[in-house]
Amino acid sequence: MHAAETANQTTPVPAIEWPTVVLILCGYGAWLFMTSRYGSWPLWVVAPCVALLLTFHSSLQHEILHGHPTRSPAVNRLFGIVPLSLWIPYERYRRLHLVHHVNDRLTDPLDDPESNYWTAVDWDALGPLQRRLVEWQATLAGRVVIGPWWRISRFLAHEAQAVWRNEPGVRSAWLSHLTWCVPVVYWVTVVCGIPLWLYVVAMIMPGNGILLIRSFAEHRALPRVRERTAIVEGSWLLGPLFLFNNLHALHHEEPLLPWYRYNGRYRAVRERLLRENGGLLYRTYFDLARRYLFWRHDQLLHPSGRAPARGQREATSIAP
Repeated sequence: MHAAETANQTTPVPAIEWPTVVLILCGYGAWLFMTSRYGSWPLWVVAPCVALLLTFHSSLQHEILHGHPTRSPAVNRLFGIVPLSLWIPYERYRRLHLVHHVNDRLTDPLDDPESNYWTAVDWDALGPLQRRLVEWQATLAGRVVIGPWWRISRFLAHEAQAVWRNEPGVRSAWLSHLTWCVPVVYWVTVVCGIPLWLYVVAMIMPGNGILLIRSFAEHRALPRVRERTAIVEGSWLLGPLFLFNNLHALHHEEPLLPWYRYNGRYRAVRERLLRENGGLLYRTYFDLARRYLFWRHDQLLHPSGRAPARGQREATSIAP
């Protein structure tokens, strides 16, 4: 088991977490229903609903890769592997995200695949237009609008290089992923009649943009590990969509905690979490938007160039 998955779990979870199973089945069912409404319902209804469902599916995949809703990795994999958003293989997401959960490497631009910070060398390698695009994404508005296109295109480019180099597990992950993409694309394009470009532009990209609201200010590059992870409270609109991963400091402390126990557990340890994370708290996502909608959240270069000690660098990043 990965080191990040050995974190203490305060309350044992059942062998089958039925609330999560129900959510997974409802999520897939709602996606099938809403995509089938294309041509019958207005696009301005169908597209936003499907985008939200794709965001929700990403949240479910995140829940699943942390060992839910069963104790069987094979069963959990089947729950999470269907690529409704098409662009990221479940196994690659799982591996890279678990590396992100090595907490003492959080925000390191070389060791954390989800870091939004840059090394001076990588920054200098960017052209003027690329730098401007990165700078715009330091604001919440830029992150939501530009972020999906930037993030997905860079991920695919890096993955192509990893496939070419035959890095361990990458080719098999992509082969499995592309196989699972076939029924998804068939359903979307043939059964529902949605042009693939429209599914990408009007549903996948906006869905990813919504997801990037959650990850926008989750972490800061600070010296103390526990002060690097934020909390967003009072999120009764986006919180359920993100399966309460807005309580992100709690998630990094207890990554095995199931979504339906987050709020109760958070109330029990709130004061300690806020004391340990240096009060890195946003009252709501509206509070986050008020501060950073058009203003930079943080500097772009990692303050030390990288965190002090170097671990093994992952070939692919799923963040910047």
